[in-house]
Amino acid sequence: MIFVDTHAHIQFAGYKTDADEVITRALEAGVMVINVGTQKDTSRYAVEMLNRYPKGLYAAVGLHPEHTWRHLHDEDEGFFTREEGFDYEYYKSLAQNPRVVGIGECGLDYYWFKKSVESGELTEGEVLELKNRQKKVFEQQGMLAQELNKVLCIHCRPSPGTSDAYDDLVSILKTLNFKKFEVHCFTGNLASAKKLVGLGGYLGINGILTFDKTGKCADVVRNIPLEHIILETDAPYLSPAPYRGKRNEPMYMIQTAQKVAELKDVELEAIARQTTENANKLFGLGL
Repeated sequence: MIFVDTHAHIQFAGYKTDADEVITRALEAGVMVINVGTQKDTSRYAVEMLNRYPKGLYAAVGLHPEHTWRHLHDEDEGFFTREEGFDYEYYKSLAQNPRVVGIGECGLDYYWFKKSVESGELTEGEVLELKNRQKKVFEQQGMLAQELNKVLCIHCRPSPGTSDAYDDLVSILKTLNFKKFEVHCFTGNLASAKKLVGLGGYLGINGILTFDKTGKCADVVRNIPLEHIILETDAPYLSPAPYRGKRNEPMYMIQTAQKVAELKDVELEAIARQTTENANKLFGLGL
């Protein structure tokens, strides 16, 4: 069986001592990997890693919405991200490599804004400015993806308990007529999923499916056609059960695939075949 991990970050610091071993394990297990950048450095590293593997490894380059302003990146990770503007020509240059198959990860992330306002870290006006900045940077990357005929690799995380970022995403995709896209780590509700699939998009499903207690992920997988689902890990994050608490890696994607097979009531081989076909069709992997 062949699988494609459509979204991983093996160029991140979490793999600084064994990145090649992790990629080799994945390839030997039949899992091909798209290594996704989040800003200039990690995008460049993802492209540089391609030189060490003649096949089975691909890249995407782009600017993550959380890197569009300087702030504490994550309470768990505990580091400040530097602010970066989107350098169109820089990312365009990186994307000339034929195995750069996507632009991103880019998109909208509203998750921490409410908490930041409540704590006094940000004002409502500042939040509005940051949301508009994210939208502008996302639109710029969408334009680059269209110019180069690359896939738009989208990150979308709404405010807790809402679908606000997904609603804004759908609006932007409709307005600018972006067609060739996937929404990685999709955790929205079925209504949002149907809107995105209706626009021709694909949904990236990862290890969250194996431990999500809300039931939303399972509901989406049951009700969205398999032809619009692709698999991913988001490694080193979001390890599936039974690897919770451990660093994730592409070969663990089999656990997510098994859960999709269970929810779809089909054989694992059918999941491998269709999701690989989907990834190949979307990203033009030449499989």
